Amino acid sequence: MPSQGLLAVKELSSYLGVSPCTVYRNVKAKEIPFIKKRGLGIRFRKEDIDEWLLQGSSKPNPVLESLLKVDLSLEVYDKLFLKGGVKVSPKGKTWNYPFGSVYLRLTKSGQERWYIYHRVDGKRVRMAVKGALSRADALKVLQVEVADAFRGKHGFKKEEKRIRFDEFCELYIENYAKVNKRSWKDDVYSTGILKGVFGSSCLEEIDSLAVERLKVGRLKEGVSKARVNRNLALLKKMFNLAIDWGYAKENPVRRVKLFSEKDNLKERILTEEEEKSLLEAASAHLKPIVKTALHTGMRRGEILGLEWDQVDLGKRMIRVTRTKSGKSRFIPINDLLFEELEILKKTNGLSKNVFLNPEGKGPLADVKTAFKAASRRAGIKGLRFHDLRHTFASRLVERGVDIITVKDLLGHHSVVTTQRYTHSNADQKRKAVQNLVPNVQIPPEFVPAVSTEKKEQASIDLFTAN
Repeated sequence: MPSQGLLAVKELSSYLGVSPCTVYRNVKAKEIPFIKKRGLGIRFRKEDIDEWLLQGSSKPNPVLESLLKVDLSLEVYDKLFLKGGVKVSPKGKTWNYPFGSVYLRLTKSGQERWYIYHRVDGKRVRMAVKGALSRADALKVLQVEVADAFRGKHGFKKEEKRIRFDEFCELYIENYAKVNKRSWKDDVYSTGILKGVFGSSCLEEIDSLAVERLKVGRLKEGVSKARVNRNLALLKKMFNLAIDWGYAKENPVRRVKLFSEKDNLKERILTEEEEKSLLEAASAHLKPIVKTALHTGMRRGEILGLEWDQVDLGKRMIRVTRTKSGKSRFIPINDLLFEELEILKKTNGLSKNVFLNPEGKGPLADVKTAFKAASRRAGIKGLRFHDLRHTFASRLVERGVDIITVKDLLGHHSVVTTQRYTHSNADQKRKAVQNLVPNVQIPPEFVPAVSTEKKEQASIDLFTAN
């Protein structure tokens, strides 16, 4: 931090995002307020620069012009600041400067998309530069962002960025959700709900009370506590980004308590009789999807997005790539599912996707309607598609599979999460506690396997004891 509020040339050039030569040139032209101090040379008062930045000058300001226009030409600018030249990787190209980086990525359609990266107080800030057509455009934005961060670090007063909530939602979707999240379309839907609550209010007008009212309002609409918590989590993330991007000073969601979800956990496990009824009632295109869920534990989105290049019938293995965690996992194919997939391979093996819509012209978007209809015809109430995943996990545990293996098959990071999906049935619990009663015949399934010699010795010991 500069002593007595004075900045050196290098510090000011970093603040403005221009070269020291540009600062010296404007000092010589007396376009920028400065002082000369014996023994220190040229220095700049923070308050003078602050006023100069806010009020501007009566004549054109070359420093700010160079900040907003990269008129040095990229070739000259790169000679002055570029570190190590352009770095090329399979993902794209990166240009590193002392104050941050500009990088280029190609979308699946081959379009160029520009990003910037820098750090603020040790925190990484990564942004997509919407509308950037060249590296020069991205570099301008990088300079402005770094300059704004410098202002805050050195205590400069600056005009607060005011933005409406609905405008910030669009900023969030374009610059964060689409770049970092596979499920960004879910965020589009959720931000639509939040916009319906906060509308055109500015971010600084949204306080903790407004967030509490959001909670109450959503519950009155009949939304579950778990869904309200997801809305609050998204809102909290958006405000954290708003702080990083200079649109907010604090996060009002931090002081709002989430609902407890312990009472909301649904232990709905499909019985074998219900499974038979459901499969009989399911439509032709739904039946193999239900079987896949029951024999792999895959999520609905993972199943509907499954492609044939992820299915190895030779090795009997499915490679799940479009996962919630972003990490791939492998699930073996058992005999029953193998027969089902072989049939599908013969009928639609030429298509990209494993499961096609009823017309056979492209992948399925959803099976919600078909699943509800099948459940209704089968006379099964309160069944969700996700309960098939619960059923898969619980059946494995019931048949003696260890919890770690179940965790890996489900793709969980923690055993704690897996335990929510595994439930002992009432009959198992009854047998378990009955074992505590003395002189009661222990069910055969609970008796460990022993050798013939040990069985004979156990009989002798029992006879002697009596």
